Amino acid sequence: MARILIVYQSATGHTAQMAQLVAEGAEETGAEVVVKGVEDTAAEELKAYDGIIVGSPTYYGLMSAPLKKLFDESVAFHHELTGKVGGAFTSAGNIGGGNETTILSILQAMLIHGMVVQGTSEGDHYGPVAVGAPDGRAQEQSRRLGRRVAELAARLHG
Repeated sequence: MARILIVYQSATGHTAQMAQLVAEGAEETGAEVVVKGVEDTAAEELKAYDGIIVGSPTYYGLMSAPLKKLFDESVAFHHELTGKVGGAFTSAGNIGGGNETTILSILQAMLIHGMVVQGTSEGDHYGPVAVGAPDGRAQEQSRRLGRRVAELAARLHG
């Protein structure tokens, strides 16, 4: 059984809603899932999970400062996340607000850690995006992300 951490930052509650949807998808696979706000997450905790999914609001096309700080602090154990499965999601105020670049900023940090990131050929290729509150499409994409990361983490670490 894979252990999955979903860590997020949410100012409006929209990214928090997405985090819960991602958790639902991961739980469907039988994974052990923990959902935490970034303010309640220590970088050291990342090492305890097989999969790490990070959600951020879209701020100037990048992950939020609290999430960047979490990744900055994780440099202390740089090689210890190698092989863990990663994924990302975001919510934004509008369609062209830097949604994909926000997700890519998270995925770049994961790749530098040596994590495994699986894209998808269906829907939101890099990770789920919501504009405002997650609509039906964003809800399903979020659940799919949780399932994909949990299934891959189980195959690699189960």
